[in-house]
Amino acid sequence: MARAGEPGNANQTGVASWYGYECRHTASGERYDPMSFTAAHRTLPFGTMVEVKNLSTGRTVMLRINNRGPYKKGRVIDVSKKAAQELGMVTSGIAKVELAVVK
Repeated sequence: MARAGEPGNANQTGVASWYGYECRHTASGERYDPMSFTAAHRTLPFGTMVEVKNLSTGRTVMLRINNRGPYKKGRVIDVSKKAAQELGMVTSGIAKVELAVVK
């Protein structure tokens, strides 16, 4: 699968998960805030804005990349708890999503 952010490949589909641990710093140096609209991605630059759509619910959120991950094989993005609430995936923990880099 092509990676989001590569030239000509701004969209990516796969499994998203959410993370909610507090009082840790992200890879960008920010303190993780579970109530912010942020996410972790393996390759997108920090500060990149992405639109994430839950393919089951149709709900979308705009998120800013500020961390690295996910580290579980087969997942494309980890979202904050607040983003997971908006996407309707807190209970399940995961969702099939499409993400698009917003320019």
